[in-house]
Amino acid sequence: MRFIDVHCHLDGGVYGDLNALFERLTAAGVEKVICAGFDIPSSKFAAELSEKFPSCYYTAGFHPTELKKYREGDLEIIADLARGEKCVAIGEIGLDYHYPDTDKPLQRRIFAGQLRLAHEVGLPVQIHSRDSAEDTLGVLKEFGGLLSNGALLHCFSYSPEIALEMQKLGACFSFGGTSTYSGSKRAKKSIAAVGPDRLLTETDSPYLAPLSRRGEFPNTPESIPEICTNMAHIRGVTVEEMAETVWQNAHNLFKKLR
Repeated sequence: MRFIDVHCHLDGGVYGDLNALFERLTAAGVEKVICAGFDIPSSKFAAELSEKFPSCYYTAGFHPTELKKYREGDLEIIADLARGEKCVAIGEIGLDYHYPDTDKPLQRRIFAGQLRLAHEVGLPVQIHSRDSAEDTLGVLKEFGGLLSNGALLHCFSYSPEIALEMQKLGACFSFGGTSTYSGSKRAKKSIAAVGPDRLLTETDSPYLAPLSRRGEFPNTPESIPEICTNMAHIRGVTVEEMAETVWQNAHNLFKKLR
């Protein structure tokens, strides 16, 4: 079987020897990972990592909770990073209303700007959405014409009703370690509800360890087989079938994977 982690963070110095980590990923059958940028330094780091490790790809973008660091001209830097051979998406981008000091107009403006950028450079987007389901759906509907290269709702945890509305707009969905918990009823229902061609696996490492590693830090892309097994159980298919479906879905969405 071949597995893929379509959204992880490998910066921050929490993993120790990254050479050893990538050796363990190979042993676990995780053949490809996408390291997601969340600001300018992390996007640059992800690009550099992809040059060092053949199995690593990256995204470049500005996360909604990192916008206090945003400066005019940063989108041009992201655009330059997006032209890299192994940049597969603009991300992670989106809306996050979790914190009380949220600047919603700024988040929406930069979200829309990055959707336009993705459309211009011909890449899909990786979308972060937290406590903002209706507004995220509203933005996707308003700017649906910019989604022709595809969109991924990463670490999806909203209701299946929201998922199906987003699916109508062409969205795909990735699920991480928390979807293996018994209490993650909405994620499990969404896994069951969306089309099989919309399902992807992620870890959001170093966060969100799956059930067997709950409470451990850092989580790593080695958790992907457990996440995939859980999804296979929910869908009533074999792990082999689910792993291959996810592999094909990832390559259909992220055209620069090779």
